Amino acid sequence: MTSATLRAITHRLTTTPVEQLPSKAALLATSLNDCAALLSAPQAQKSNKSDSDNAVQIHKLKTRLASLLQDRTVEGRWTAVVLVKAAVEAGQWEILRGYEPIVRSLIGILAKPDPISTRKMCVITLTRIFHLTYQYPTLVREITTPQLPGFITAALNLVSTATKTPSGSIRKPKPNTPFMEIVLHALLELIPRHITIFRPFSSQLRSLLTEVIGSSSGYFPGQVIEAAEQLLVSLHKCAPKDQATTGWKDDCKATILAIHQTTDNVYRAVVEQWESVDGSLTHARPNCSQEMSSEGPDSLGLPAWQGLHSGVDRLLALLEVLSGFLSTPSAAAVALPLGAILDVTSRLTSVTVPPNGEPSTSGIQFNKEISRDEREGLWMELPRIHIACMGLLSNLIELMGTSATSVTQTVLEQAVWVFKGENFNQDLRSAVYSLLRSLVPVNGPAMAKESVVSLSQAVRSCCNDLLPSAESPPTQAASSDPKSKSKGGQGAANADAFLNPELQKSRQKQASSPFLDLQQNASGLLRAVLVSIPAELVPPSVRTEIDRTIILTTDKDPMLASVLNPVPAAKGRGPGSSIIPFLVRPYADQMEVEALVRPRMPVLMTAPELDAYIDEEEEEAEDEEMADEAYKAAPKTAEFLKQPVSMPIHVPQSEQPKTTEPAPTFQKRTYTEESTTQEPAAKKQDVQVKKARFEELVPTTSTPQPVSQVTSTVTQSEAPKVSAPVSTTSTTVTSQATEEVDESDDELPTLNVDSDTDEDDDDVTMDG
Repeated sequence: MTSATLRAITHRLTTTPVEQLPSKAALLATSLNDCAALLSAPQAQKSNKSDSDNAVQIHKLKTRLASLLQDRTVEGRWTAVVLVKAAVEAGQWEILRGYEPIVRSLIGILAKPDPISTRKMCVITLTRIFHLTYQYPTLVREITTPQLPGFITAALNLVSTATKTPSGSIRKPKPNTPFMEIVLHALLELIPRHITIFRPFSSQLRSLLTEVIGSSSGYFPGQVIEAAEQLLVSLHKCAPKDQATTGWKDDCKATILAIHQTTDNVYRAVVEQWESVDGSLTHARPNCSQEMSSEGPDSLGLPAWQGLHSGVDRLLALLEVLSGFLSTPSAAAVALPLGAILDVTSRLTSVTVPPNGEPSTSGIQFNKEISRDEREGLWMELPRIHIACMGLLSNLIELMGTSATSVTQTVLEQAVWVFKGENFNQDLRSAVYSLLRSLVPVNGPAMAKESVVSLSQAVRSCCNDLLPSAESPPTQAASSDPKSKSKGGQGAANADAFLNPELQKSRQKQASSPFLDLQQNASGLLRAVLVSIPAELVPPSVRTEIDRTIILTTDKDPMLASVLNPVPAAKGRGPGSSIIPFLVRPYADQMEVEALVRPRMPVLMTAPELDAYIDEEEEEAEDEEMADEAYKAAPKTAEFLKQPVSMPIHVPQSEQPKTTEPAPTFQKRTYTEESTTQEPAAKKQDVQVKKARFEELVPTTSTPQPVSQVTSTVTQSEAPKVSAPVSTTSTTVTSQATEEVDESDDELPTLNVDSDTDEDDDDVTMDG
């Protein structure tokens, strides 16, 4: 079927007019994916007729795609780019070999004035080709090494313009270019795999990225800025092998220094009480008589900025770059500057928004040389700065894990201090919850009671953010107050509220509903507090509020954590109540809830044949004893295995086959014994032996006890009348013995019903 599909694809590409190919490109690309097994199959030197036909079709496909890439029409080139990517992903090495002319044609399309979609698709296709050739050294030597430099140059020309300088070539980004994001992502994916090829372009890339990150004109969206920051962090990988660690260290140190330089200007409205732990760090006194701005490029190479808002944007970008240095894998082992990072966050979080903007209530000293407008602008920008600090600390804790135990107390103090001053900001609360969510599992088991108490405000805020706000009913106070009415008797009223009373309620509900990230971080923090912090350290009022919140919100994970970590019983206080009923009610069908509420032990088997343990030595001794005894095995083993092992089935004499040997019945440890002419005597002997055992327990009577009293009996209605001789190993008796039991009016004594077959000393020999 794949051969027919491949022939149909080549036929469609050959016969369809080029102007109509774009409408069929999606179908053809999907069909090529269906032919992946055929396209990726190795082409043998000597093959049969079918393989030869497939090779011909693959050659036709390659030839047609190469001709479409050189087509004069835009439709033909766009279709070729799409199908080349589909063919490469389906065929892998078999299609990639000999693909150098096609790669060269794709790079040439980037320099043509084709539509934006064609050139974007061309960048994606080339990136995919270079990515797939990485695992094949032969293809890297034939395709990637000679063609990748040309692709880098063509991609940079799409987004920037080159300028010659005495120190080298630098690049300035083109404003409002639509290719910036896709080019940066393509380069970001290829740098870790081909660092030696990117090494000559590192200076050009750095100049381009610093212009993009430091741009204050708003040309680039947030996605482009984020991609540029990640690519700038990855540039240290292009350094020589012995200098990769030094490059990472120098870039990280330059970023921290640039943050301090920017903070000197942004925080000039206040008198900072912070002192750095680094004695070599010097602060430049800003010029308060001019508008806030930087003097020139900072230590990282970012251009100058002007204005408070631009300074805060630069500070946020630098914090993101520093966070990228922590979260992005480095080319070699590096020393983490933990002290310098905490020094930066300590400085940025030392200034918080004062209540009502009054210095007397906050302890912050204002700089009298700065106007009130700039100071109030700083209060507005502070939450953005602190959110970036919380993100940086979160990445630090996630990176270090349990190794961050020595600094968790410092991080906790900074987070609690910021939350206390700026918990009115919803995004800041979410950032603090996220930081504490990763911090509490690391330091929670070793927390002191004072640290746990300091978290109470954040935990209570989590509960308030998770609970829906209560909607107060509309009051008529304004309408009933005569002072609120005008002289004409008409008060200010909202006409829409009378026409649609539910409109105001729905708007209030939408405005009061928290964002999804805030809910997730708050729920995660409550769960971390219940799991990691000892229950006896959590204040009872806080624990009660937590349980109340998770019950009302039916949050499963925190409820499970609360059940698994109950409040311990204290002296003078009864045991705490459990919230298991509230957990089971909405989540009765969950596996973890079922295992918690009704844990099931392994099933205990009552039958001795199923749950008894077999002693191997005892079993071997019994086998040896049985082997010494003379017996005749069952003649038909196969038929014995097919018969079910159960109570023997008795049939009437009229329906029994005419045979001289009774049908053997099988029980546990029962063997079919040879039928002899002395069987009635054996039966009599068996009755006597049973009587002797019975006399050991109860006094003998004048009437001999029937055999049915010491063997398994059945009722008269259930016992068939069988005239065949009874085997000594059977557990059934004749109907005559049953009738004697039924006709007797005497009270039956207690019988010993122990099995006769389990004791070796009670076995009855049949030798006669």
